[in-house]
Amino acid sequence: MKISLLFKYSLRHSAKPKSTLLYFTSLWYFFSVVSSAQNMMSEGYQLSQIAPEPYTQVIERSGKVNFKRTVKLSFKTAGFLMELNVDEGDTFTAKQLLAALDTEELIAEKNAAYARLLQAKRNVNRIETLLARSLSSQRELDDALTAVDTTRAAYRIAYYNADKAQVFAPFDGVVVARNTDLGELQSPNKVALQVAALNDNLIVRVALTGEEISFVHLNQKVKVHLAHFGLIDGQISKIPAMADNHSHLFNIEVLLPASSFTRPLIVGQLAQILIYAQSQDFVYRLPIAALNAVDKNGQALIAVEQQNKPMQQSHAIYKIDNEYLYLQAHENSPSLAVITQGWNKLSLNSTEQ
Repeated sequence: MKISLLFKYSLRHSAKPKSTLLYFTSLWYFFSVVSSAQNMMSEGYQLSQIAPEPYTQVIERSGKVNFKRTVKLSFKTAGFLMELNVDEGDTFTAKQLLAALDTEELIAEKNAAYARLLQAKRNVNRIETLLARSLSSQRELDDALTAVDTTRAAYRIAYYNADKAQVFAPFDGVVVARNTDLGELQSPNKVALQVAALNDNLIVRVALTGEEISFVHLNQKVKVHLAHFGLIDGQISKIPAMADNHSHLFNIEVLLPASSFTRPLIVGQLAQILIYAQSQDFVYRLPIAALNAVDKNGQALIAVEQQNKPMQQSHAIYKIDNEYLYLQAHENSPSLAVITQGWNKLSLNSTEQ
C-alpha cells in the first residue's frame, strides 16, 4: 500500500519518467538490502575456533583436614604427676617442659646408686693395695672390678629414670589430647599426652578410582579449597601401592603448606581438592551446546564452517562431561571452526571426517 501511494505521488509530481525510474530502482535496492540483512540475522550463528590441546581432567574430591602424624608421650617410670604445663589445643615450642613426675623417690634411688658406685671403686683401691702386699688374690680384684661395672650400670639406669621423669617437647607442635591430671599415678604403658607437629603435618586424605590414579604422581601440585579461606596450594605427598581392600579405591594424601591459614584450628574442617591432571592424548574441547547429535556409530555430529559454508561433520568421542564435549584429535590436527550456537537453524550437509 505504501509503495502504491509512493508510485502515484511520483507520477503526479515527477516531471521526467527517467527520474521516476531511477527513484524506484533505488527504492527496490533499499528494500532488498533490508530483507537480506533480516534473513542473515535470522540465520546467524556463532563460530569458535577450536584447536587441539592435551586432555586435562579436573578431579574433584572432598575430605577432612587432619594431622599426618601424631606422637604419644608417656613417662619411662611410674610416679605421681606433679607438673602439667599444657592442655588440649595449646601450642608449644621444641624442648619446652610439658609435664613432670614427683622425682623425690627417683632422685633418692639415683643417689643411692651413686653411693654404691663410689664404695665399689674404694673397694677396688683397697684390694689393689692388699694385692701389692700379697695379702689378697687376683680373684678378689676381679670380683671388685665386676662390682664397679655393675654399680656403674645401676647408677646410669637410675640417672636415666630420673631424667625421663620429665617430658620435653620433641618439636614445635600442639597438644591433640591430654589423658591425665595432676596427682594421678603414671605408668610406662599409659599415654599422658598426644601431640602433633605444626610444620608439614597437615594433610587431606581423598580416594581416587583406578582410572584417576593414573593421572596423578608424587609432589604434584593441586588446589585446595578451604571454607572461609579460599584456594591454597597443596601437594600430593603419598600414593599407595595398592587399593583399599574394602572400597577398592586408592587413598592419597595431599600435604598442605605451613601458613597462617593452616593452623591447628582448621583440623577437622572439610576441604575440597581440585586435581588438574593432564594426559598425553590430544582432543578438541567443545562446549556441550555444540553437540548436534550422536549417530548410529556412536560418533558426535557437530556443525562446522568450511569455505564460508556451514556443514555437519562426525568425530570420534573421547569423553563427555557436564560442560564439555571432548573429541579425539592429534597434536598436528588442524583447528576447527565450530558452530557453537545457532546450528539448529541451519540446513546442514553432512560430510565424513
